[in-house]
Amino acid sequence: MNTDYEKCIQACLECMEACNTCYDACLLEEDVKMMADCIRMDRECADMCACAIQSMQRMSPFAEQVCTLCAVICQACGEICRQHETKHCQECADACFACADVCRSMAA
Repeated sequence: MNTDYEKCIQACLECMEACNTCYDACLLEEDVKMMADCIRMDRECADMCACAIQSMQRMSPFAEQVCTLCAVICQACGEICRQHETKHCQECADACFACADVCRSMAA
């Protein structure tokens, strides 16, 4: 497998895990309505990371385009999570921004 793919797959796995953790923790927050955008974007991002992982693992001819879109979604998720002070949101934002960077580099 392409070593760039391996690095990107790892970043996507870490981001997907962080988004799933954030999603679950946001649902337990006292004001869940306030977290609605974060919850929604966590789901989008985790699903996109899973799609990108599968695309790279099967050496899809569209892997670079999928990773380009993944970078866009990870960046958006990170920006929304960064608005919340909770630890899980901050950790998710860090993972999202890191994944967006790796996906952009891989797709370039």
